[in-house]
Amino acid sequence: MILKPDSYWQGVLRELLALPAETEWVEFKTNRIKPDDLGEYISALSNGAALCGKQNAYLVWGVDDETHDIIGTDFKPATDKRGGQELESWLLQKLTPRIHFYFKTIECDDKPVVILEIAKAVHTPVQFSSTEFIRVGSYKKKLKDFPEKERALWRAFDNTPFEEQLALENVDGQKVLAVLDYPAYFELMEQPLPDNRAGILEKLKQDMLIQPDKAGNWDITNLGALLFAKDLEQFKKLRRKAIRVVIYKGVNRLETIREQIGGKGYANGFEGLIAFINTFVPRNEVMGKALRKDVPMFPDLAVRELVANALIHQDLFMTGTSPMVEIFEDRMEITNPGVPLVDPSRFLDSPPRSRNEAMASLLRRVGICEERGSGIDKAVAQTEVYQLPAPLFETKDESTIAVLFGHKDWSDMDQADRARACYQHACLKWVERSQMTNASLRERFGIEAKNSAAISRVIRDALSAGLIRPFDASQGRRNAKYIPSWA
Repeated sequence: MILKPDSYWQGVLRELLALPAETEWVEFKTNRIKPDDLGEYISALSNGAALCGKQNAYLVWGVDDETHDIIGTDFKPATDKRGGQELESWLLQKLTPRIHFYFKTIECDDKPVVILEIAKAVHTPVQFSSTEFIRVGSYKKKLKDFPEKERALWRAFDNTPFEEQLALENVDGQKVLAVLDYPAYFELMEQPLPDNRAGILEKLKQDMLIQPDKAGNWDITNLGALLFAKDLEQFKKLRRKAIRVVIYKGVNRLETIREQIGGKGYANGFEGLIAFINTFVPRNEVMGKALRKDVPMFPDLAVRELVANALIHQDLFMTGTSPMVEIFEDRMEITNPGVPLVDPSRFLDSPPRSRNEAMASLLRRVGICEERGSGIDKAVAQTEVYQLPAPLFETKDESTIAVLFGHKDWSDMDQADRARACYQHACLKWVERSQMTNASLRERFGIEAKNSAAISRVIRDALSAGLIRPFDASQGRRNAKYIPSWA
């Protein structure tokens, strides 16, 4: 298990103490309670967390439930037993399904506090001793006595994230290791490979790639299959989620040179995917100080960020479509199913909103993406460094499209190309807590100072289009600064 630092638990405690009262997913106790009561609380709180859309529920000992004052506790879960059996082991046997929970003892104001973190119910209500419980306000009740709560809970399961749903059910450990690329998981996570099957399966379970089923075997989640499948064809529900790469002759779709459908998962296959794309990216010949050399038409970092972005932000519930990369002589189009959660014009500045949170989190941990939302920023910044036309972000037919353009001379750029570049440059400056100027935009386009009038025309066009505005309404034309219109 990946241990969370004490600072995490201190932060959890602060958040819970700030709540005005106990909720369907939080309970405060002072000292030890009977093991059977504890099991019922775990069931009720886990189901309550699912009903309230929370990832975890919490039971805290050592806190007054009315004042939320820290009073300390004598409860010691590590030494507590039920009928001679360790408490945690006994609880696991009585809970169906076997959800994850974890006891943590910390010191707060020099007093012991115990926090029990309980995973939310997924797919089905959690039972204790074959009975389902729920929280009604701050009280623990049997779920069957509250049919409206039961209906609402099942509706919540219908909204279970795609990653948590099951790709393959009731398989043994050998089958799990046969279809998932577990060596790639440990390599990407920079963790040593356990020397036994049980240790490998436990690690995969901790990251929700697999989960134990009621029959004593394993279920492979969509998250596990999508990220680490050896071959997505082995998962019928996910075959159409494999990314497609299509290479065309010329600038249209009339003639296809090659089409490739990815077979591996997104995480274990990412480097191979990028290498394949770069093999077919057109190359430009540029003159260095002494020699001519071939360079890819599109910056590698921009390609990586936009492809990762397409995988992470796709709408996984959409059927009959998949992420796609299309390579033309003059551009690359990267498409993912689903309209974005933010306006495409605000991709550069909006706080990150991951449609698929579990996938985004794990891909961030293995270094494929950044959850902070800086991927688009990096891609746009790279096009500026290479003085390429600004990328285009748009929605079409319930899909999101990012377009990278090959090099264009200044004279070949139309008004829309220049205005879009101007706007994105202003956005980049804004997120850097700076402002765009004529000089900074000249540098972005590679225009000499003697041609500053041409840049002034671009700025005027962007102002007229409502894309940017003056930083200071009273500023003069000389040394004027500009920011995005929404800033």
